[in-house]
Amino acid sequence: MKSILALATLMLAFAARAGDNAPLPLFDAHLHYSGNAWEDFPPEKVIELLDAAGVRRALLSSTPIEGTLRLHQHAPARFVPELRVYRRTVSLATWAAERAVWFKDPALIPFLESELARGIYRGIGEFHVDGHEVDTPVMRRLVDLAVAHDLPLHAHSDAAAVEQLFAFNPKVRILWAHAGMSEPPAVITQMMARHPALWADLSYREVTRGDALDPDWQALLLRFPERFLYGSDTWMPFRWPQVPALTQAARAWLAQLPAPVAERIAWRNAVDLFGE
Repeated sequence: MKSILALATLMLAFAARAGDNAPLPLFDAHLHYSGNAWEDFPPEKVIELLDAAGVRRALLSSTPIEGTLRLHQHAPARFVPELRVYRRTVSLATWAAERAVWFKDPALIPFLESELARGIYRGIGEFHVDGHEVDTPVMRRLVDLAVAHDLPLHAHSDAAAVEQLFAFNPKVRILWAHAGMSEPPAVITQMMARHPALWADLSYREVTRGDALDPDWQALLLRFPERFLYGSDTWMPFRWPQVPALTQAARAWLAQLPAPVAERIAWRNAVDLFGE
């Protein structure tokens, strides 16, 4: 009963408006708070930026994991923690090195199992793997862990890798980071139609032509209104000050969709996928 009441309270908080002109509230499904952001953006500054952007909740992963734990402990109702596979303090050099090998590193599995024992995580990722890399014992075990713990995978991957992740275990759920990043709407449409357990965040996707929604993207969002989530992606510190402007731009194209669809993409789908 308490969980039901908490979820109802959360949904009312999202839906509450000061008036018809109040900004559409957002659940950001793609935030990072990695080590290179901690000095310039302490938790209080992060909260200030999210408040300015109208971001009520956020899916958060970090390199190293300490960043996620810091923000979640600071504001547990605000941040939904995600378990990332990268363990080094992030820089472009260290990230590139770890990016090249993480999916075949057997030491990753004990790390994941130990972290999952905390019982706080709502997803695994964001991780980077493509179709020519994905078929390893480590990846197969990662997928099984996600299914066993009923956690979505947050995969920055091409369509080929997503296909293989589903093949490893058809019970897996996947949040496709950046909607495939460079995959065109036609491919995303095919993937969504083929895989009912596939969602996608829209961070870094250009869904407009000028000020108007691109017709192909509009058709895609209207066909699968329950499968897309807003996201910004603070993958490097320079992105944090951009969050308010990113949300303002997103609200402009969301306003071109029917209100129920806009609300789904803005926050309802994220609540459905990650819970209260």
